[in-house]
Amino acid sequence: MENLSEAPAPSGRKGRGLSLFSGGLDSQLAVRVLTEQGVHVEAVIFDSPFFGRASDAVRSAEKLGVKVHVVDFTPDIVALIKDPPHGFGSCMNPCIDCHAAMIRRAGELMEKLGFDFVCTGEVLGQRPMSQQRAGMNAVRKSSGLGDRLLRPLSALLLEETYPERAGLVDRSKLLGLEGRNRKPQMELAEKYGIKSYPSPAGGCKLTESGYSKRLANLKEHEGLDDFRLVRVLNYGRHFRLPGGTLVVVGRNRSDNEALRSLASVHDAILRTPFVPGPSVLAVNAANAEDMHSAELICAAYADSGERRSVTVRTFLRSARPSDNDVPVVPRGDFSQFMI
Repeated sequence: MENLSEAPAPSGRKGRGLSLFSGGLDSQLAVRVLTEQGVHVEAVIFDSPFFGRASDAVRSAEKLGVKVHVVDFTPDIVALIKDPPHGFGSCMNPCIDCHAAMIRRAGELMEKLGFDFVCTGEVLGQRPMSQQRAGMNAVRKSSGLGDRLLRPLSALLLEETYPERAGLVDRSKLLGLEGRNRKPQMELAEKYGIKSYPSPAGGCKLTESGYSKRLANLKEHEGLDDFRLVRVLNYGRHFRLPGGTLVVVGRNRSDNEALRSLASVHDAILRTPFVPGPSVLAVNAANAEDMHSAELICAAYADSGERRSVTVRTFLRSARPSDNDVPVVPRGDFSQFMI
């Protein structure tokens, strides 16, 4: 990809760009800034358990009238969590390496589909790690895309890129946004008629301390090679029992359904069939003491009223369901095991 910048500049046409697209306001604005000047833009959406739902981003892109390419980014980001060349941010967020890897993947798609450049919604100085000038330069260098990488929202504060020099993009119509103040973006959203966008804090789960703690625990015990377990991190309350078993307690119907669907042949699902209660996932259910504790946890989180005991039914793929009468103990008895 390094030699792309030396390619002859096309003449007499507007450019074709692939835009990294999360569905957030900045990514929507980057698309609009370019399409307003006649540039053809298509969106690249990276799907992973660590990001917001790809389907939400797809809907946002469709509202802007741009074609969408969805890329499974899970293997890429898991590899970076295992070994981040530029390290982590405040949590388990390898932001610089993650952004570089996304841009590199988009660059591969750019070459394959015959596009001219890749763009992002990055704003200089908005994020503490990957969007400082040094971080943005590191991303640019690590991605291998060189000056085929355009940041339309802060372009006037950055070096001129290939699509600008080649006349594929009009630099005078790009922006010079900087800093964490969101007011300019909100004013632009009103100008462009963009009414639906998520909170800027609702992006990557790897920046959340509680989530990162669960991820680090999974990395230490089961590892991160089973992407099914990585997805389990998005649901329920997590407990690491003394025998090493990971137990996850659903908090609502959506959690319960997800945990049941993610259970493997080696896992157990526990439920209270005669009173309302959660679905409880016990990963690699083999330790008898831990399984008894999982039953107690299941009973503790059930809506048992004044009952002193409830029936807990355990489902194992390799055996018939079994029922046990389990005493109802305080939830606080297990707080020391909560991750």
